[in-house]
Amino acid sequence: MSYEVRLSSSRNIPYFYNTQTGQSSWDAPSELSQAEIDALPGAAQYLRGEGRPSQVRASHLLVKHRDSRRPSSWKEADITRSKEEAIDILKGYQREIDGSEDKFIELATKHSDCSSHSSGGDLGTFKSGQMQKPFEDAAFSLQVGQFSDIVSTDSGVHLILRTA
Repeated sequence: MSYEVRLSSSRNIPYFYNTQTGQSSWDAPSELSQAEIDALPGAAQYLRGEGRPSQVRASHLLVKHRDSRRPSSWKEADITRSKEEAIDILKGYQREIDGSEDKFIELATKHSDCSSHSSGGDLGTFKSGQMQKPFEDAAFSLQVGQFSDIVSTDSGVHLILRTA
């Protein structure tokens, strides 16, 4: 059998994919030894964290909510929406973006609750340990040009675009 390790875009965790049958599983194939699992394509990057870039560049679109660390922004002095309302807003933006980097930049410029809105959501380059963990994990797991699903941090909820 032929397996590879892939990263789930919805759960941001690795899974095992059988390239012959097209089936996938969260659990390692029982017929493989640990050495065989370690040798699978993708294992170094997704199971052992090797191959992770030393830094990434990303942009984001942040929607804060009343339970955010600082529930205010450049456009709203007192943010009172619930986290659920913030997620719904972000889902709407996600539908509008529909894979378009230009639309992402446009919406981040108009609507992001982060001061990075003035640069289309661009946060510049950052290394591991510089961002909140859920944000960092999502940004480092993306390929260049790929969008995250909704990511929740103490700052609010984000859509992330890895740019380099």
